Amino acid sequence: MSSSARPLILGVGGTTRPGSTTERALGVALRAAAAEGAETVIITAPDLALPMYTTDLSERTPEARRLVDLYRRCTGLIIASPAYHGSLSGLIKNALDYAEDLRMDERTYFDGIAVGVIACAGGWQAAVQTMGALREITHALRGWPTPLGAALNTSVRLFDDAGECLDLSSKFQLESVGRQVVQFASMRQSFVRPPPALAAG
Repeated sequence: MSSSARPLILGVGGTTRPGSTTERALGVALRAAAAEGAETVIITAPDLALPMYTTDLSERTPEARRLVDLYRRCTGLIIASPAYHGSLSGLIKNALDYAEDLRMDERTYFDGIAVGVIACAGGWQAAVQTMGALREITHALRGWPTPLGAALNTSVRLFDDAGECLDLSSKFQLESVGRQVVQFASMRQSFVRPPPALAAG
């Protein structure tokens, strides 16, 4: 990819319910990424209802193939999950398990790309625990968690009916996550170059 190309930022998150709080939070972060100059794509709601990941089967549904292709092509990633019983949801964990299909790629898993994380819960404890779990998974997949993650307490109303964030602190977190992912991707595109060709001898 040339240094002038726009970063491709993939957002993965939400629930199977369209317009969930987690999906809206992800939307705020992706809009900030787009304002920073990135191309953005979101995988959410029904697109997350994938078959349970297994390495025993090589066949993938069209939705799963699209997700893996976007994992492969993206230069930055934002993951958003609701907190289920103190950690990320099974839906999001399953979507992330599909990154295993990148294990033999030249860029293994999310190696060298920035990953922003967003956790939504009806209380601070579960939100922070879930954000920590998402960071640990990012490390396991060789990604670079952004310095700031977003932990949102959904026990108060955070979004209006149009999806705009009503809470200034939450909005700051989400927009910062989106910007940081793009800034890291842009810096990496500027500084990472292909190895020089060997001189004929």
